[in-house]
Amino acid sequence: MKKTLTATLLALGATSAPAFAQSFTDWARVESVQPVTERTPVNRQECWNEQRRGYEDRQVTRQDNGAVIGPGTVIGAIAGGVLGHQFGSSSGGRDRGTAAGAIVGGLVGHEVDKQNGAVGGGGETTDVERVPVTREVERCRTVQEMREVAVGYDVRYRYAGRELVARMPFDPGPRIHIAVDVHPVPDAPAPQPQPPAYRR
Repeated sequence: MKKTLTATLLALGATSAPAFAQSFTDWARVESVQPVTERTPVNRQECWNEQRRGYEDRQVTRQDNGAVIGPGTVIGAIAGGVLGHQFGSSSGGRDRGTAAGAIVGGLVGHEVDKQNGAVGGGGETTDVERVPVTREVERCRTVQEMREVAVGYDVRYRYAGRELVARMPFDPGPRIHIAVDVHPVPDAPAPQPQPPAYRR
């Protein structure tokens, strides 16, 4: 994008010459560009991550193998042990009979418990547990700081032997596009001829 500036050149002529204006565009060489800055408050977001500890409820599924000992199992084992003990003829036989009776009585009592619903018969159970968890949470805040912001550029350029200055909203680069308006000035005095430098 190029910005066009207007430079007025004076054409010197006789007072009786008619005043006709002519306009055209041309290019001028840029001598220097100086940025014009102002301190302006600017808002920016400042963010960081924090670790937050908490709890959450989770469903936990467990296998139920039906190994819970119910009251029928206990009573059956005791009763079986007593009966087994009665059938032994010696001390070793009584001990073996007690053990065998306890096992058989416990199995029978366990089956009774299963039929009565006192123990589980296998399958899955679902429980809700409250477990500790750690999460990363993003936190942000608005921070205001002062910055040097360019609000324009003072452009010094040269055209037709004259040095001119204009403030522009951008840096034009090495050349600047200008509009030239040429017209005579009737009330300007005519230039006086100068004698040659070698004459005294």
